Amino acid sequence: MKRIGILSAFFAVVAAAIAQTGTNAPAGRAMSLPDCIQAALAHNFDVQIERYNPQISLYNLNAAYSGYDPLLNISGQHDYNKSGANGTLPSTSDDNSFKSDVGGSLPWGMTYDFSGNVAESYGWSLQNGYSDTSGGQIQAQVTQPLLKNFWIDKTRLTIRVAKNQLKQSEQGLRLQIITSATAVANAYYELIFAQENVQVQQEALQLAQTQLDQDRQRLQIGTLAVLSVQQDESQAAQSKANLIAAQSTLDTDQNALKNLLTDEYSKWHDVNVQPTETLAAAAQTFDLQDSWNKGMAERPDLLQAKLIVEQQGIQLKYSRNQLFPELDLIGTYGFNGAGREFSSAFGQFNEGDRPFYTYGAQLSVPLGNLGPRNQYKSTKATLQQVMLQLKKLEQNVMVEIDNAVKQAESNYQSVEATKQARIYAEEALDAEQKTYAVGKATTFEVLQYQNSLTSARSQEIRALANYNEALANLAAQEGSTLERYNISLEAK
Repeated sequence: MKRIGILSAFFAVVAAAIAQTGTNAPAGRAMSLPDCIQAALAHNFDVQIERYNPQISLYNLNAAYSGYDPLLNISGQHDYNKSGANGTLPSTSDDNSFKSDVGGSLPWGMTYDFSGNVAESYGWSLQNGYSDTSGGQIQAQVTQPLLKNFWIDKTRLTIRVAKNQLKQSEQGLRLQIITSATAVANAYYELIFAQENVQVQQEALQLAQTQLDQDRQRLQIGTLAVLSVQQDESQAAQSKANLIAAQSTLDTDQNALKNLLTDEYSKWHDVNVQPTETLAAAAQTFDLQDSWNKGMAERPDLLQAKLIVEQQGIQLKYSRNQLFPELDLIGTYGFNGAGREFSSAFGQFNEGDRPFYTYGAQLSVPLGNLGPRNQYKSTKATLQQVMLQLKKLEQNVMVEIDNAVKQAESNYQSVEATKQARIYAEEALDAEQKTYAVGKATTFEVLQYQNSLTSARSQEIRALANYNEALANLAAQEGSTLERYNISLEAK
């Protein structure tokens, strides 16, 4: 009897502690699953980090166009020279010269150069006396490749690869959003499960405590053995331990969800996220072929793999072009100018009556061409390799979707099965308690039925959580998570 009194005091203290904990609980924040996903899109670290990749890729693409930036060169020079042997009158020269040109390349491979130069020379010599002359040229020169560097060159290769990588980075962001949204959904359902499991364990503790109280009364009036009360005490202690474990899991699941939602955990530390949704098993028709079609069309990692194949094809096109010899058309056109002063030379430039021009072609054939030929073979082999990698990924995607569909179907069936198991366990416990009340059952048997009911309740909510998580995972495998949760890539 003394031991029973000690245990009664223990459970009274536990109940008071639970009540006190409830009064000091963190502030609750009601959140739906869409609320959680939107918070994650705005504050999740992984999403924020991945958002920079498309920006970086866009900057790299813009930088690739710098290959078409014109280059301006300007130079000026003054030369002075005095010469002559001792005992003779020296000769002097004093020259000023200026040069400038603007050159670059165009998207069809043509290179151009607009240049001009002018020089003025002052001098005196014994033979020629004083002289003052100026002269110069202005001209435009173009070179148009006809074979090598005609349909693709280094600049166009860089631009096309940069465009491809921008698309890859966009798919990478899409993949990260899908991954984070799925993680949030799973954490959200796990939190609901943890909360409901705490309730299940509380109900189990209440059942055990009620049984213990009733058996104590029977013990006092002499209709029950001490062993039966001891069994009740053991059951109550175990139920309390299970409740403590369930509460610890709830705290951990709270932190797991909050870690996905925020980039300032300290501000969320004292927030108690309260899901506004409940665990339910909405019926859904599963169509494997339809899921496969979605996966082939929407999986970001698969689309990235296709872009890698496309990028390698661009590289192969460039490598093939580099096998050709250089055959270029060249042309130059300009005007001469001359006179005693700079103004005279510029005047003749303006008149345009002293033109000059050249045109022709030039051919350059590498006799061995060893480097480009092996580079082409290497690029071609790499293309075949990435195509095989793509096919392997496509097959893996089909298997993953197949597994996800089967898992969702299995979990849905488990929901109904565990529901029936819970109903049967409730009825069985009720019947056993009535049998026990008339003395035709033992305490041990009642406790066994209590354990069976608690297990059945936990399994039911576990099956509901598993089913909802399976639907979220199936959407991720299909690549349809954005559509499932109405997510836009522009969401912040």
